[in-house]
Amino acid sequence: MREAAAKMVEQLAISERRACRYAGLSRTSYREPPSMNESTASLSTRIVELAHERRRFGYRRIHDLLSLEGHQVNHKRVWRLYKLANLSVRKRHKVKRPTGERQPLASCRHINDTWSADFVMDALANGRRIKCLTVVDDFSRECVDIAVDHGMGGEYVVRLLDQAAQFRGYPLAIRTDQGPEFTSRAFMAWAAARGVRHLLNDAGCPTQNAYIESFNGKFRDECLNEQWFESLAQARQEIARWRRDYNEIRPHS
Repeated sequence: MREAAAKMVEQLAISERRACRYAGLSRTSYREPPSMNESTASLSTRIVELAHERRRFGYRRIHDLLSLEGHQVNHKRVWRLYKLANLSVRKRHKVKRPTGERQPLASCRHINDTWSADFVMDALANGRRIKCLTVVDDFSRECVDIAVDHGMGGEYVVRLLDQAAQFRGYPLAIRTDQGPEFTSRAFMAWAAARGVRHLLNDAGCPTQNAYIESFNGKFRDECLNEQWFESLAQARQEIARWRRDYNEIRPHS
């Protein structure tokens, strides 16, 4: 309103009193812009810090983080300070692809009912490819593990799954696509020996493994696309840090 009144005074050459009346603004508010008190300035600074730490978080998830930190603040106030600081999340446009008939996933009732596993590809600064094995519990949506290496075969994958199971037990079933790592003799033998039912997606039907596809989208958007890995060791360190944050701190919808 203050900007509108100022434009009327400047461009239409009308009096301040009339411009304020047209804009629905008191003359006191026009002459004395509100100043930010100490608590509001501190909150605004924290919002900017969180927005720079988590560049893919909008004001709603920043509000959730502030609540976890003990701030008693309304989400509308967070939105006003967020916009006042000229913050925003840049939208990344995705290529629209034709979708087939969607089939609902069977719901899980307990932790370790079903795990979902898949691979996400990325590259180091020198152009060398890295491969990330992501494993998610379908019931709790917890990220069981993210393993990073230049290459992984079937024996490598089952060794990683055995390591993860040492802390939480084996799942009743594991859902994967038809990649060579998951259809190898080593993986099939592992599933049979551990009593784990292997659920294979139909070829070209990623929606049948929607839980891991959703997680992989967040993983790429919030971690891989935000980092520049110069070495495999750095990639493992940063991805492990993001996984801990995802499981323990990050607010979820």
